[in-house]
Amino acid sequence: MAEHQDMTQANGTYSGFAALMKWGTIVAVIAAMIVVLIIS
Repeated sequence: MAEHQDMTQANGTYSGFAALMKWGTIVAVIAAMIVVLIIS
C-alpha cells in the first residue's frame, strides 16, 4: 500500500494538474472567441 508521503505528493501533483487544466481551458475558450470575432 502507498505510504502517506507518496499520497501527499500525488495529491499535490493532481491538484496542480487540475488547476492547470482549468485555467488552460478558460484561456483556450477566450482565444477561440477572439479568433471567431476576428474572422467574422
